[in-house]
Amino acid sequence: MSRFEVTTLVLAPPPVVFDASLSVDVHTSSMRHSNEQAVAGTTSGQLALGDQVTWRARHFGITWHLTSTISAYIRPTYFVDEQVTGPFRRWHHAHTFEATRHNDSEATLMKDVVDFTAPAAPLGTVAEVLVLKRYMTKLILHRNAHIKATTENPLR
Repeated sequence: MSRFEVTTLVLAPPPVVFDASLSVDVHTSSMRHSNEQAVAGTTSGQLALGDQVTWRARHFGITWHLTSTISAYIRPTYFVDEQVTGPFRRWHHAHTFEATRHNDSEATLMKDVVDFTAPAAPLGTVAEVLVLKRYMTKLILHRNAHIKATTENPLR
């Protein structure tokens, strides 16, 4: 199993960042480069506790489907999305949102903790260590940059 953490400072209050992080529409716009789309379950609007969404995306030249559920939800500080079905043996993504200040402005320290296990051990384990951990970290960084831009500059 692999684990990585990403921390992002966002110059917007926690409820705004929390809501953007649970927006299907914000997520799909952040993942345009992989043509990610919500194709089943909650396919637009805001996700909430118990909601499921099936994503279709193209990574490594292959189209993948992953269904995730919101398994924990405490607005505006914490939620978890977990894979129900999909390419990983395990996918658990915890999101926390901590109120902070930056230059006398309200801000949020957004933290992602991702635990995942690739399929098809032992080859999957090798891919997880050599490729997937770095690739997935880049995806989360890209998504967070989009959430940051969207919430700091809502007119964009």
